Amino acid sequence: KKKKKIEEKNNPTVAGLDPNISYIPDFIKNSNFSKYGKNKEGAAMAMLEFNKGLIDELCNIVPAIKPQSAYYEMYGSFGVYAMEKTIEYEKDKGLYVIADVKRNDIGSTAKGYAKAYLGLSELDDQTNTEAFGADSATVNGYLGSDGIEPFLEECRKGKMIFALVKTSNPSSGELQDMLI
Repeated sequence: KKKKKIEEKNNPTVAGLDPNISYIPDFIKNSNFSKYGKNKEGAAMAMLEFNKGLIDELCNIVPAIKPQSAYYEMYGSFGVYAMEKTIEYEKDKGLYVIADVKRNDIGSTAKGYAKAYLGLSELDDQTNTEAFGADSATVNGYLGSDGIEPFLEECRKGKMIFALVKTSNPSSGELQDMLI
């Protein structure tokens, strides 16, 4: 699916959506603060409006968008709602969606993360629903293979993961470059 999108656009670029509130133009912020209040909801709705504008401009150029979950999560449930709606909008525009969540845990918690971002969440014995419905997610392998396996289960159903191996931040070598 990703390869097809790259070929269609003749462009391998992934646009990251890191909607820091300070990046959002004042007219968008002020409009949403007026409507929802100068609070988490107003900030999240400003991010969503800003994202939609960016997506509208990018959808004919790039094949993939990567929303960074931290920028949404810091506004609580309103931010998570904005991320969910951003992903829906990206998919409606035909974009490949990479949830930049760098998740990992073990056991049922890892399975929960995998289902949340890539799979289906159970409502009852017969009914399932997508939570975020991303095409792929970033994962952190630090806890080992049992933390990655639930994500691989979703990959067997057509999803994909990007595993964090080596990072570029200045202090990454403190642990990542150790020879032990």
